Amino acid sequence: MSEFAIYPSLKGKIIYITGGASGIGASTVRAFDRQGAIVGILDIDGASGKQLLNDLKGQHEFVQCDLRDIDALTEAISTLESQLGKAQILVNNAARDDRHDWREIDANYWNERMDINLRHMFFAIQQIAPWMIDAREGSIVNVGSNSWWECGAGFPAYATAKSAVHGLTRTMARELGAYNIRVNTVVPGWIMTKRQKDLWVTPEALQKQLERQCIPTPIDPEYVANMITFLSSQDAKMCTAGNFMVEGGSI
Repeated sequence: MSEFAIYPSLKGKIIYITGGASGIGASTVRAFDRQGAIVGILDIDGASGKQLLNDLKGQHEFVQCDLRDIDALTEAISTLESQLGKAQILVNNAARDDRHDWREIDANYWNERMDINLRHMFFAIQQIAPWMIDAREGSIVNVGSNSWWECGAGFPAYATAKSAVHGLTRTMARELGAYNIRVNTVVPGWIMTKRQKDLWVTPEALQKQLERQCIPTPIDPEYVANMITFLSSQDAKMCTAGNFMVEGGSI
């Protein structure tokens, strides 16, 4: 990874990341580890979270948490605070893009998709932003999706929630900007995580996506992680309320 940038401003910084045990989240944890940062990982997948922690050499912690339960999220964040200290950077990454038919879902399923893809982002900000206000600086990165930009079908509740992430980013950027806190959205394209490869990547589907991209190369999760680390660093000090695409030009 020597070809990727090192940001001195991230060394020693305390980062909390949701959904950090696998996929884009795990790549982002590793990227922050390379920067010399201290990472608190929140994820429902205990086995993957503990394995990731064992693979890393830095001073990091993992707390298992179902982010759909806001009380559990609040408790998990408090646990990380006691273990690592107050977060200076928050990465709201956790999401789940399960496929579903709009004809068949009910209100309970719809609400659960909002809980797992959107609601926890706001309540994590609500708990952590006061620490950043006291410090008069901070960075919040919300992970969006290319799905709704590209009019993707097969997951309307997911696409709706992900489109709302951009509204959350922009309103919180205005709310928090006076305190030197930056809030941005990173927009991944179709990222070649293990989950995507196991469930949905076929030669035909991948070829169709590559034809849509300006750069016809499959996108590894490390490129999303690199954008997140940049936006978390002081190199991005004047970047806020923005959408930062990592989708090879598919939108």
